[in-house]
Formats: sequence, structure tokens, C-alpha cells
Amino acid sequence: MRTLIVVESIFGNTEAIGRAIATGIGGDVEVLGTDAAPDRIPDDVDLVVVGGPTHAFTMSTPATRKSAKEQGAEEVPIRGIREWLDGLATPTQPPRVATFDTRTVSPRLPGSAAKKAIKHLVRRGMQPIAKPETFGVHGYSGPLADGETARAERWGRELAAAFAG
Repeated sequence: MRTLIVVESIFGNTEAIGRAIATGIGGDVEVLGTDAAPDRIPDDVDLVVVGGPTHAFTMSTPATRKSAKEQGAEEVPIRGIREWLDGLATPTQPPRVATFDTRTVSPRLPGSAAKKAIKHLVRRGMQPIAKPETFGVHGYSGPLADGETARAERWGRELAAAFAG
């Protein structure tokens, strides 16, 4: 199974979760930021996992990324998962997909970037392999909540098992 994990990470938390998921999946896995991710999913990719932070109850926007930069983020991607998904070509051989997000554990706010992202992928004919997953972050810049890296690895193993059927 070849897996592509595309992450939008501003403070490093979402990337850390994406890399933990990659470890859990094992095998041929590539983790790319949204700025480096291809506009067309290669035909030999079997599973695509997309992750990003929840900003203002949904996927980030240029305005929320600008706000993150004003709050001290050093490297803010030019395009987030919203823009990557909007520009993504419909694949000729749709892969299975899964999505995740990161969001603050306190205050507990509604909304989910992962739920919005999965809708974009399904509209392009891709089949979800799992329900969207959320991983907690302390505050807006992190660190990750206790146990989230290990939970992300477990989720990666679950994704691999679900794919194997």
C-alpha cells in the first residue's frame, strides 16, 4: 500500500500528528506539506490522509493563517488544505481517503477541519476509509495534548488494517 499524507501545519503540531500516523501505517508512506503536495494524486497512491488545524470552526483561510503568523507562527504555508483540495484534480483512479485535524482542547470549540475536508474528497469520488479524527493541542500553538502522538500512531495502524480489509 502506498500512502500520501498531506498536512497543513503552522506551529508543527499537525505535522507531528501526520508523521505519527505515517509511523503507524508503515510501509511506503510520504508526508508532505500543502505547499509541496502535488495538484494531482499519483495513480499508484492507494491511500491519501489529509490533516490540518481547525481555525474558526473549519479549515484555515488566508486570514486565519495571517492571524496565526501575528500570534508568533514562524512558517505559515501559502496554501492550506482548503486551497490544496480546491485545486486538486479529480483522480482517474480515486484512492481511499481519511482526514484528521488538530484543535485546542481548552476551550473546547465546535467545528472540524477534518469533517469539512472529507466532504471535499468525497465530492471528488473518493471513498473514506475511516471517520474524521481530531487530535488535541494545548492552546493555539501547542504542544500536543498528552498521549496524542501515541494515539495518532494507533490510528495509523487502524487505517492500515482497514485498508487491508
